Amino acid sequence: MKYIAFLRAINVGGRRVKMDVLRDIFVGINGLSQVETFIASGNVIFHSDSPAKTLEPQIETVLKDKLGYQVETFIRTPDELRQIVQNIPFSHYNADTDSLYIDFLQAVPSADALAKLQKIASDIDFFHVNGTVLYWLCRKSISESKVSGNKIEKTLGMPATLRDISTVHRMIAKYG
Repeated sequence: MKYIAFLRAINVGGRRVKMDVLRDIFVGINGLSQVETFIASGNVIFHSDSPAKTLEPQIETVLKDKLGYQVETFIRTPDELRQIVQNIPFSHYNADTDSLYIDFLQAVPSADALAKLQKIASDIDFFHVNGTVLYWLCRKSISESKVSGNKIEKTLGMPATLRDISTVHRMIAKYG
């Protein structure tokens, strides 16, 4: 089965990992094949017969051993990415003027976490959670928002990794 691993904390915050090094780490993981990376932000495409929930902790363990720090791993299939794009919940989303981000989560947030998330929403920041996917619509540039990926993680009380919708579209076009 084809998978896409979205890695947290790759090439942000001063932690730099070359994509050929990342690819080589994945090639060295037993059971992974046809490994390639996509842009330098921690996206790795590979094939495996193992289930994603088995692979996530296995990959995290190897990455921590090889890189020396925790790298949360969020695995999705190309079909799941297509569903994410097809289910964009914001009917008022304008791709020309708005910023839309997908936050990958490892678990479904609790009702309490979702209530806290709505408290950080604003007149420019809108959130919608569908299972383990958080959609964040920002009516301006993300740099103009008071919300950040870290703030979302702290609010939800769990790790997550953020990707711009254009990156998700490009991945679907290439791998889906």
